[in-house]
Amino acid sequence: MTDPEGEIARAAGAYRNWGRWGEDDVRGTLNFIDVAKRIEAAHLVRTGTVISLSQRFDTNGPQKGWRRRTNPVHTMTDTGTDAERGNQGFPHGFGGADDVITMPLQCSTQWDGLGHIFDHGIAWNGRHAGDVVTSEGDLVTGIEHLADVIVSRGVLLDLGRHLEHESGELSDGYAITSEDLDSCIAAQGPTSEVGRGDILLVRTGQLTRARRDGWRDYAGGDAPGLSFTAAGWLHRKEIAAVATDTWGFEVRPNEFISPSFQPLHQVVIPNMGLTVGEMWDLDRLAEVCAVEGRYEFQLVAPPLVITGAVGAPVNPSAML
Repeated sequence: MTDPEGEIARAAGAYRNWGRWGEDDVRGTLNFIDVAKRIEAAHLVRTGTVISLSQRFDTNGPQKGWRRRTNPVHTMTDTGTDAERGNQGFPHGFGGADDVITMPLQCSTQWDGLGHIFDHGIAWNGRHAGDVVTSEGDLVTGIEHLADVIVSRGVLLDLGRHLEHESGELSDGYAITSEDLDSCIAAQGPTSEVGRGDILLVRTGQLTRARRDGWRDYAGGDAPGLSFTAAGWLHRKEIAAVATDTWGFEVRPNEFISPSFQPLHQVVIPNMGLTVGEMWDLDRLAEVCAVEGRYEFQLVAPPLVITGAVGAPVNPSAML
């Protein structure tokens, strides 16, 4: 592909959902999650197994400082030593510990909110970006609007194991096409069917490789991911959200010969209204799904409710 400007404009126009849920909408495709979908998801819990899909939040995380993204800094403000020495000022031997954390909101497992990406200065639902996100935060589509929304049927598509049987890891730069997604569904079976209101999880195996070989350029470097050409598939399936085990959700380097940066983000977030999750840990879930032969589950993944945030940490839980 040679014309990112033209192709992005074409895809944005074809898959745009502006006005679909009203001019005041702040949730985009998460509107596909209704009461019936949540009840369907609850019925998928059979064994009571709960699997966290979050990476850890600590100084050993993947960030290298790009765009001022750093790993969390965790500081204790009260400790057991303070309690032992009795210098906390409490009566009758009472003591405790307290701590504080400083971190970018998208430094580890997280959701990209609808105010995170713009298309030519336009935000989700056709709003001017400057009217949506100011120095005071996202005044319209802040992540707090998703506090009680993201509970639905989750579906795992393990593209790593499907396309690379031996390693279970896609190579950096591999672009996952709609044909790849469909063939994975066919191979995994009926529990992998993806439809309206589902939350799609795509495992590439890159996190597995990073754990083994070191972070290197996991955050911001080359990676397997969704092809730009998969935008139509994501739109047609009417999924509520999508998340991957990579830093940027889409393939890197991006597929255009001409300079481009995250073109799929530019289509799906401000135009389609799709909430995107990144740096999710899907390895244990993939193992359990493979053993049980089922790839659907209840997914509970509300973001941390930070007023006006354009993204937020999350500890997603898959319940089988």
